[in-house]
Amino acid sequence: MSSTEADPVGRPPNNNEKHQPKPAIRPYPLQYVSPWTLKDGNPVTIRPIRAEDEPLMVKFHETLSDRSVYLRYFSSLSLSRRVAHERLMRICFVDYDREMVLVAEHVDPATGQRRIIGVGRMNKLDVRNEAEVAALVSDQYQHLGLGYELLRRVVQIARDEKLSQVSAEMLPDNMAMQAVFRRLGFTIRADEDLTSLRAIMNL
Repeated sequence: MSSTEADPVGRPPNNNEKHQPKPAIRPYPLQYVSPWTLKDGNPVTIRPIRAEDEPLMVKFHETLSDRSVYLRYFSSLSLSRRVAHERLMRICFVDYDREMVLVAEHVDPATGQRRIIGVGRMNKLDVRNEAEVAALVSDQYQHLGLGYELLRRVVQIARDEKLSQVSAEMLPDNMAMQAVFRRLGFTIRADEDLTSLRAIMNL
């Protein structure tokens, strides 16, 4: 229906649509759904997370080693805390206007079983036109390019959102992620407390 036509219930045409406030919650962003292939040839679908992904996220966290958890969360966060319903509900029920969570979904060709093998996220900061980004990949699928691809995509989403800067925090001994961020064009520097590093990119 064009903006000059009356709608089906007979309301007059709205010629001020461009001045209307944005919806409180954006619709599911289908533009960010696309296939991708791991370095080992396995196909995945990278897409925004959905509310019904909570059981798959529980299984995803079960695949993470203590080392992967420590490097991502800077502490030995227990599995029970990581898969608590309240926590996963906040992750899976996304306000796409404030953040974006992408998951990489793999389907087992033999069984048809779906599983999430990687997660990338972009969280806008409240007081600045900036965002923080992060990625986490199941141990079995690390070193196959997935972490790089998830971060590349959330950085592009930050560009689409017209943000001015993205950043990420990591531990000094997380050499793999440092290499990924450098490949993406981030500058890495020590944080003020010297216990972590910060990767920064101006968009």
